[in-house]
Amino acid sequence: FHNNLKTLLTHQKQNIFQGLNIRYFGPADGHDVEDLVRILREIKNHRGPKVLHIITKKGKGYEPAENNQTVWHAPGEFNPVNGERKKSGASLTPLWQEVFGETLLEMARKNKKIVGITPAMPSGCSMNIMQKELPDRVFDVGIAEGHAVTFSAGLAKGGLLPYCNIYSSFMQRAYDNIIHDVALLGLHVVFCIDRAGIVGNDGATHHGLLDMAYLRPIPNMTIAAPMTADDLKAMMRLAETIDGPIAIRYPRGRTPLYEEETKPMEIGKGVCLKDDGDEVAVLSIGAIGMAAKGAIERVQKETGRAIGHYDMRWLKPIDTALIDEVAGKYKTIVTIEDGVISGGLGSAVLEYMADKGYTNRVVRLGIKDTFVEHGSTAELYHMLGLDEEGIYRVICNL
Repeated sequence: FHNNLKTLLTHQKQNIFQGLNIRYFGPADGHDVEDLVRILREIKNHRGPKVLHIITKKGKGYEPAENNQTVWHAPGEFNPVNGERKKSGASLTPLWQEVFGETLLEMARKNKKIVGITPAMPSGCSMNIMQKELPDRVFDVGIAEGHAVTFSAGLAKGGLLPYCNIYSSFMQRAYDNIIHDVALLGLHVVFCIDRAGIVGNDGATHHGLLDMAYLRPIPNMTIAAPMTADDLKAMMRLAETIDGPIAIRYPRGRTPLYEEETKPMEIGKGVCLKDDGDEVAVLSIGAIGMAAKGAIERVQKETGRAIGHYDMRWLKPIDTALIDEVAGKYKTIVTIEDGVISGGLGSAVLEYMADKGYTNRVVRLGIKDTFVEHGSTAELYHMLGLDEEGIYRVICNL
């Protein structure tokens, strides 16, 4: 029986594509470029669908990467001669993902219902911090974002509290699952959306620019964006207490150095960082608020103009009382977000103000209707006019 089963399985493996009427070629050495070219030339004129099975080795040609593929997936700066990776200095602030990972573990120790779900990125999102101590409560479902969301929905339906961490760009793959399996049922799933905004050299496929716009129309969804590490911690803790799904979006990289006292966190409530003057007020959301803060300080230092600044914190529910306050005081309102300008913070503010009959001038800063290509984070924000310099220029010209 064993031999017959082995023969049957081997036969099925060899003919699975043939059974689907798809011609199969391979496996071929994916590192032999000349042979691949030869094979592709030979099969390109075959009629009908076909599969070319190519086998490659991650990190091929660089021994350190071949020997430690997980670490070298995204190693940061390193010496290519000896493979020595650049170490972070002790004075650097923590990464956003590290704040998430450490806070999640701290919360999970106290609340046994908390579980972590990630689609193949435990180290990339720092859920491996919880995974190391509480391995039975962290689930890596592989590169299957839709399944990660629906699995989280099932866990929530069963009485657990899933913190599902997915990169912003990759969460697009799970859009139907978010709507039908989580939001429609009003399930308590916490989506921690890493890599929101510009992510740098990974390019157009990885920038997290659409999440605020694609999540905002979904009923039952709460959406938050922290400006500081303390904000992220507070939002994650508040997420324990609410009903229904909540999404917390934060960027790649290091948290900002923020020495001012953090104001208490309340769901759906923004905070006033600066209420100076009556001409221009800036409404920002998320980490880009630090660039806005720097630009405002520079404007006031160099021109003497008083500029207001408000951190919205929550896209949904948006703080309408704060908008009323700002619209009643300032002639011009500038909205700033690190996402597409269509459908995000600026759109939400304009919609509310239009419904209420406000006639203030509103200037929206964000990503225009374009895909953003490769480049360092600093280069791209500068090119888009969303760094401190770009925001400073806009304010000066108002």
